[in-house]
Amino acid sequence: MFTGLITAIGRVREVSVTDAGRTFVIEAPYDGLQEGESIACDGACLTVRSHGPGWFSVAAVTTTLDRTTTGAWEAGRRVNLERALAVGDRLGGHIVQGHVDGVGTVRATRAAGDAWLIDLEVPPAVASLLVPLGSVAVDGVSLTVNALPAVGILQLSIIEHTMRHTTLGERQPGDRVHLEADILAKYLQRLAAPLLTS
Repeated sequence: MFTGLITAIGRVREVSVTDAGRTFVIEAPYDGLQEGESIACDGACLTVRSHGPGWFSVAAVTTTLDRTTTGAWEAGRRVNLERALAVGDRLGGHIVQGHVDGVGTVRATRAAGDAWLIDLEVPPAVASLLVPLGSVAVDGVSLTVNALPAVGILQLSIIEHTMRHTTLGERQPGDRVHLEADILAKYLQRLAAPLLTS
């Protein structure tokens, strides 16, 4: 489990295809990593396969490649990183599982006073779980739904701190991003489904 508060920005150093899947060596400033631990990489929960001073490796299997943008990652890409939550840690963002619900596409970006607005086109399965001022994770970052200005459009308002400490400020129209809806919304939708169809 994660919080959506990014603790480092890593850089993909190497990409290869191994028996474990599409494998990435990622440069990161983490100490004390262990094989088998989970790290959210742009919001996708991946398992550490190996590690060394200033780097770790993870692999994406076919299912992950089908549901995320990891198949397009190349050497040099910067990725948002978060290690799994430890018992007793502060939950400063919201509950994030690292399970990507869908991939969105950046449609527009613009300055609005002291904020940076990003409009994302989101798939219907994710759009149905969003509410204004609710929580959403975008490329692993815990964010507030600023507005839902049109059907299938999610608007984010990015503060200066988030611009400096994540990769969201680099996103341009046409870029694809990972989306994870609030876990509470997913459970409520599932529980309410029989009532809505009867």
